[in-house]
Amino acid sequence: MNGLTVALWIANIVLDTGGQLAFKAAAGDERAGDGLARWKYMLARPWIWVGIGCYVAEFLVWIAFLSLVPLSEGVLLGSINIIAIMIAGRFLFRERLSPLRVTGILLVAVGVAVVGIGA
Repeated sequence: MNGLTVALWIANIVLDTGGQLAFKAAAGDERAGDGLARWKYMLARPWIWVGIGCYVAEFLVWIAFLSLVPLSEGVLLGSINIIAIMIAGRFLFRERLSPLRVTGILLVAVGVAVVGIGA
């Protein structure tokens, strides 16, 4: 992969992970209440808008990335986002990583590495 492709891939990882974490922060606020009040509360907070902004930017980066790599490689390389989100969730939200999840992370990482080496 050339430098631009790698830069777009990293930007995709950062933006997708940032969007997921922002949505989790917005949805996990205990002060939000229930039902429609919860949605009104979340829409008035910055986290949901940070998440939406990350996803809009990620969409543009993803299109640019896919224009440079075959779809089959792009989708597999994009799977690394799962690992980044799980690890970030562990550190930022203290989510539990069971042995089965860690095994899954390792399998995804190996798969991405195999695809990345062949790209």
